[in-house]
Amino acid sequence: MKEQFQARMLRIHFGEDDKWQGKPLQEAIFAKCMELGMAGATVYRGIEGYGASTRIHRASHWTFSKDAPVMVSIIDTEEQIAKLIPHLDAMVEEGLIATSRVDVIRYSRNQATRRRKQNAIFTGAQE
Repeated sequence: MKEQFQARMLRIHFGEDDKWQGKPLQEAIFAKCMELGMAGATVYRGIEGYGASTRIHRASHWTFSKDAPVMVSIIDTEEQIAKLIPHLDAMVEEGLIATSRVDVIRYSRNQATRRRKQNAIFTGAQE
């Protein structure tokens, strides 16, 4: 099944060492997204990056720094993103938040197709 619609994408950029109430910021943001019922969130750990402070964040086997750049990407409705922003205002002390409108194409299997494929797997039949 193919579904197309417009949504909002929010990306939060910060360093891996950043914390919120004693836990890694990416975990806190991810938990808040789940609590608010966001459609989905993905956390990316970067190799190298810098922001306004020009402090270089890098993930390297050769240095002792564990402050790699992190980005959390969320795509949801305008209303859902608006619910998240006040929480991010409190949580993110240093970083960058970028939002944009996006055209989304979501592919999913409908229930009948999923059941047919599962039955084929269990019975050994081919589709």
